[in-house]
Amino acid sequence: MLSAVTHTSDMTPTTAAEGSPGAGASRPPRSRPRIHRAWFVAAVTFVTIIGAAAFRSLPGLLIDPLNEEFGWSRGTIGLAVSINLALYGLTAPFAAALMDRFGIRRVVAVALVVIAAGSGLTVWMDSAWQLLLCWGLLVGLGSGSMALAFAATVTNRWFTARRGLVTGILTAASASGQLIFLPLLSWIVEAHKWRPAAVTVALAALAVVPFVWLLLRDHPADVGTTPYGSEEFVEKPPPVTGAARRTVGVLFKAARTGPFWLLAGTFAICGASTNGLVQTHFVPAAHDHGMPITAAASLLAVVGVFDVVGTVASGWFTDRFDTRRLLAVYYALRGISLLFLPMLLAPSVHPPMIFFIVFYGLDWVATVPPTLALCREHYGEDSAIVFGWVLASHQVGAALVAFLGGVARDTFGSYDVVWYASGALCAAAALMALVIRRRHADAGAGLVAGLA
Repeated sequence: MLSAVTHTSDMTPTTAAEGSPGAGASRPPRSRPRIHRAWFVAAVTFVTIIGAAAFRSLPGLLIDPLNEEFGWSRGTIGLAVSINLALYGLTAPFAAALMDRFGIRRVVAVALVVIAAGSGLTVWMDSAWQLLLCWGLLVGLGSGSMALAFAATVTNRWFTARRGLVTGILTAASASGQLIFLPLLSWIVEAHKWRPAAVTVALAALAVVPFVWLLLRDHPADVGTTPYGSEEFVEKPPPVTGAARRTVGVLFKAARTGPFWLLAGTFAICGASTNGLVQTHFVPAAHDHGMPITAAASLLAVVGVFDVVGTVASGWFTDRFDTRRLLAVYYALRGISLLFLPMLLAPSVHPPMIFFIVFYGLDWVATVPPTLALCREHYGEDSAIVFGWVLASHQVGAALVAFLGGVARDTFGSYDVVWYASGALCAAAALMALVIRRRHADAGAGLVAGLA
């Protein structure tokens, strides 16, 4: 993997004609505090993603309550989750471009308000189309702007060193939010029904808005400092207009390269085997075998604990090892674990199930740091937008399995066929990761690792 460097245009001082004081020389940064400001920005981003993660914890808990109250099939409920997941992914690349145009703070603050509105309005719904509108459309659009493209943009702007580690930490934030909210929401659903749980999600999203608006900054130049790991001051680039046009243009350019399709394919399988399958259907599948909802939700929360460990470790590995081989190992181990899951589901929690949860948790989103690193390696200054499109494939894969998993349960009476099929797909993803070509330092001038 190539070492991170800053795009040359970012280092070019603004000229007097552009209205910048001190033309012809880089503006010196302010005296640096002991702890670099980038770490505070990363901390605010971490808390923001945790607060927004509440909505990620709820869909799997709603399937049985909505089925019982309204008589909606699991396929119909799965369709709402599917729309949510698909929009989560398809919005992400446009969100990265919108952050270039309007700034990180504005985009993220608006996204949190949209999430709160979508979740809060569900308490008055009485028809399936309202579930599709509120939970599918509104929460999907809002969450897409809070997707991993947010973490990628913050990392690219504020860090030139430790990018793999920071990516792992910010990716783990979603799992931390799952850890915090899953047991709470499952208890609320069981004790007070599902509506108070939906209100809790809305309030959690709103509670984070002040942190974003007051503490998050768009660029190191906003506070007169350098990116972490860089000794040169980087002028804040002007707002990028034509966000949609740029996003689509980056897609067409990346789509002409082989690594994009391999990364998109492997990440689609990643989404299918995590968000679409386990996060959406594990709780109802365990409940089918007699396990209480709170116990199954607590197991998913444990996945969140070990996901933090696994993702941060993966970020550390990404800074040091061949990212393609890391991906191959992660997908192979995930596929093997899914093949054993149908034999482990039971009315009570037993040691083999705990072993599965720990093992699966370590691998949950460990794929993100090496995937993002490969996007940086191959696509340079467009890497955040390219990663947004790769993330879109992740969510399309998740959406398909969220829907098809519910249909399979309605058709066959169990989820077994879905577990086995996902295990086989993970094996295919491991092979795809190994054939992604390396891009060497001399493969082309101007290769960069940050967002312009």
